[in-house]
Amino acid sequence: MSRALDTALFVGALLLAWQGLYWLAGEVALASPAVTAGRALELLGQASFWPHAAETGIAFGYALGCAILGGFGLGLLLGLHRLSGAVAEPILVSLYSLPKVTLYPLMLLIFGLGLSAKVAFGVIHGIIPMTLFTMNAVRTVAPVYFKAARVMQVGRGGMIVHIILPAALPEIVSGVRVGFSLTLLGVLIGEMFASQRGLGHLVIRAIGRHDVPTMMAVTLLLIVVAVILNSGLLALDRRLHRRV
Repeated sequence: MSRALDTALFVGALLLAWQGLYWLAGEVALASPAVTAGRALELLGQASFWPHAAETGIAFGYALGCAILGGFGLGLLLGLHRLSGAVAEPILVSLYSLPKVTLYPLMLLIFGLGLSAKVAFGVIHGIIPMTLFTMNAVRTVAPVYFKAARVMQVGRGGMIVHIILPAALPEIVSGVRVGFSLTLLGVLIGEMFASQRGLGHLVIRAIGRHDVPTMMAVTLLLIVVAVILNSGLLALDRRLHRRV
């Protein structure tokens, strides 16, 4: 009950701040919460909106799946081989700090226009944090578990499935939660730069037309979906960490 009340108060404060900014800046810069919500409902009722939403959803699904699988596999390898992990970690952190938008021309040259470029751009945003979280999670598994596995002659596959994965799962889920948001951001940026479909394309088209209500309505819909999905991941993350 207390958490629900805190959430309601926080949302109310955000709406009040939004309305205050609208009064200060005017409709040239911002749309009011009421106008934005009305435009969002209008978009949801338009048949032309859903192909764009589906395009973004498909690209995001592929990108997130590739980022999770690639991040887990690479993080597992680097976590098990300590020397490789020690060498790779500063390199990955440096790559993570680079503005990914500078790599988009390279993505276009390699993958061309369309779905593949958006997926690739989403993957390069999400795979590094997932790799780092997985690598550090594997590193922190107690050595006594590995000794016990060797004594019981457990193979490498069994060790990964029965020891490493259960012990590292909470941190891996934390990495997925961080990578989720960054992957979505990468896909949307990819759609804004070179795409004729998708929610990112709708946003950049609205910016070009100075259609502030549409721009903010699409952004609001994205925020609502991202918050709902991220809340589910956060709840899973907390539940797994409580079990540790």
